[in-house]
Amino acid sequence: MTLAQLVANGLCKQLADRERPPKHWFPHDEVEDRPQSSSFPSGHTAAAVAFTAGVAGAWPVAGVVCAVPAALVAVERVQSGAHYPSDVVAGAAIGLASAWLTHSAPRLILRSWLFQR
Repeated sequence: MTLAQLVANGLCKQLADRERPPKHWFPHDEVEDRPQSSSFPSGHTAAAVAFTAGVAGAWPVAGVVCAVPAALVAVERVQSGAHYPSDVVAGAAIGLASAWLTHSAPRLILRSWLFQR
C-alpha cells in the first residue's frame, strides 16, 4: 500500500495536473468535499487494490472477500465526483503493479545479486 500511495500521490499526481470532473455533473452535495489535488490517478483505488492483491497472494479466500470493498472504493470515487473512470483504472493498475513488485522484489534482488557473482 505504501508503494502504491507513493507512486499515485507522490509521483503521478505531481506529473499529471488533471482537474476533477465538473461539479455540475453530480447532483449531490458530496461533490463539494472533494480534494483539490490532481484527479489522476486515484490514490484511494491504488491503495485498496494494492492491499487486496497483497492479501490475495497470501490468502486467496480473504483476497476475494477484500475485492468487494476495493471495487466499492473505485466506484465511490467516480460516483462522488472525485475522479473520472480512467483515474480509478489507472489507480487500480498502480495498485496491482505495486503489489506485484513488492511480492517479487526479494526474488528479483536475489537473482540480481547471484548474477553479479
